[in-house]
Amino acid sequence: MESFGWATLYPEILLLVAACVIALVDLRVTDTRRTLTYVLTLLSIAAASLIAGVQAASGTSSYGFSNMVVNDPMGNWLKCFAGIAMMMTLVYGRPYAADRDMTRGGELFTLGMFSLLGMFVMIGGNNFLVIYLGLELLTLSSYALVALRRDNGIATEAAMKYFVLGAMASGFLLYGLSMLYGATGSLDIGQVIKAVSTGQIRHQVLVFGLVFIVAGLAFKFGVAPFHMWIPDVYQGAPTAVTLIIGGASKLAAFAMLMRLLVEGLLPLAFDWQQMLAVMAVLSLVVGNFAAIAQTNFKRLLAYSTISQMGFVLLGLMSGVINGNASSAYNAYSSAMFYMVTYVMTTLASFGVILMLAKEGFESEEISDLAGLGRRSPLAAAVLSVCMFSLAGLPPLVGFYAKLSVLQALITTGQPLYTGLAIFAVVLSLIGAFYYIRVVKVMYFDAPIQQPVGQAPADVRWVLTINGALVLVLGLLPSALMKLCADAIVRTLGS
Repeated sequence: MESFGWATLYPEILLLVAACVIALVDLRVTDTRRTLTYVLTLLSIAAASLIAGVQAASGTSSYGFSNMVVNDPMGNWLKCFAGIAMMMTLVYGRPYAADRDMTRGGELFTLGMFSLLGMFVMIGGNNFLVIYLGLELLTLSSYALVALRRDNGIATEAAMKYFVLGAMASGFLLYGLSMLYGATGSLDIGQVIKAVSTGQIRHQVLVFGLVFIVAGLAFKFGVAPFHMWIPDVYQGAPTAVTLIIGGASKLAAFAMLMRLLVEGLLPLAFDWQQMLAVMAVLSLVVGNFAAIAQTNFKRLLAYSTISQMGFVLLGLMSGVINGNASSAYNAYSSAMFYMVTYVMTTLASFGVILMLAKEGFESEEISDLAGLGRRSPLAAAVLSVCMFSLAGLPPLVGFYAKLSVLQALITTGQPLYTGLAIFAVVLSLIGAFYYIRVVKVMYFDAPIQQPVGQAPADVRWVLTINGALVLVLGLLPSALMKLCADAIVRTLGS
C-alpha cells in the first residue's frame, strides 16, 4: 500500500481542521470582540507553527503525496516564521478591527487562517499545480479581507483593483506554467529540472514560458514594473489587513520564487537572472524616489516595500554566475535572511500604526505622528528603530540584511554585479531621507492635539518584543544568519 506521507502535511491539516471548526464555533459566539474565536485562532496557529518548527529543527527532508509536497528545512522554517507573523498580525489588528465593527462575524480570523493555509501550501509545494492552488487560496482570502469593510468606499475600491490586477497576474503565471508543462510534460519540479537539464527542449519555448512565470511572480512579489497595486491596496485596505498582505505573505512569495526559479528552473538561471536584475534596478529607483513624495504613511511603507523587494531580488540573482553555482548557498541564504528580517520590521512598523489608530482616527498620515516622542515614547522608540533598520543604519538588523546581500553581489567578482552593489548603496542613501524624515516628525515637530489611547497589554508587550528583536538581531545576527544558511544548504543539497 502506498504511503501518502501524512507527516509532510501535519501543519496544513491542523490549520484546515482548525479553521473549519473555529468557523462553526464562531456561529455560537455572541461577543462582538470575538474573544473565544481570537484565542482559538492564536492557539491553532501556534500549534501549526510549533509542528513546522520541530520538523525544521530535525534538518531532514521528505516528500509526500507522490512528490507533490515537500517537507524540507527551508520550507518548514518559513512556515514557522509565517505562522508567528500571522499571530502577531492578529494581536496588533484585533483592537483596530473591533473598533471598526470588523470582528462582528469572525471573518477576520477564519479568513486569516485560510490565507495562512494558502501560504503553507505554497511554501511546501513541490508541484506547479499545488503551488498555484496555494497561491489562489491565499489571494482569494486576501481579496475578501481587503473588502471586509463593505461600507468603506476606499476599501472596496482597493479590493476591486487588487482583484482585477491579481487575476491578471494569476493568468500570466498560469499561462507560463502551462507552457512549461507543454514543453517538459510534467508539473513535478524535480521532473521539470531534469527535462530542462537535458538541453533537448527548444530554448525559445522555455524562455517564452519563463517570461510569463517571472511576470506573475513579480506581481505577487510586488516589484516594479508590476508594483501598481501595492500603494493603492496598502492605503485602501484596513490597516490590519494591509499587515497580512505585507507581512507573512511575503515569506510565502519568497518560497514560491525559490521553488519555481531556483529548484525548478536553475538551468535557465542566466535568463531569469537578467529579468530579476532589471526589476531590481527599477524597484530601487521607483520605490525610493516615489516614497520621498508621500505624505500618507501607509503609501510610504508601500513604496518602501517595493524598494526593499529590489534588494531581495539582488540576492536571488547572484546565485549562479556563468553556470557556476558555487555562490548559490551564500546568495540565497542572504536573500532569505533579508526577507525574514524585513517582515519582522514591517510587523513592528504597522503595529505602531495600529496601536495609535482608534475609532474615527486612522493615524495614516505622516503628520499624525508629530510629537509622538512625547505623546507615546514606546511607539516612537519602536518606530524609530524600524525606520533606521529599513534605512540600513548600523547596528540594526536591516543593516546586516543589506550588507549580506551586497557581499553576495561583490563576492561574485563580476564588474556588473559590483556596479549593481554600488547602485543599491546609492539608492539606499537616497531612501534614508524619507525614513529619517519620519523620525524627525516624531521627535522635533510640535505635538498634534490628538491624544494616544491606551493600547491593550498584549499589543504593548508584543510590540515591545518585536521592536527589541529588530535591535537585538542587529547586534547578534549570527544565529539567524546561520539558521538561514543551514536551511538553504540542507534544502538545496537534498
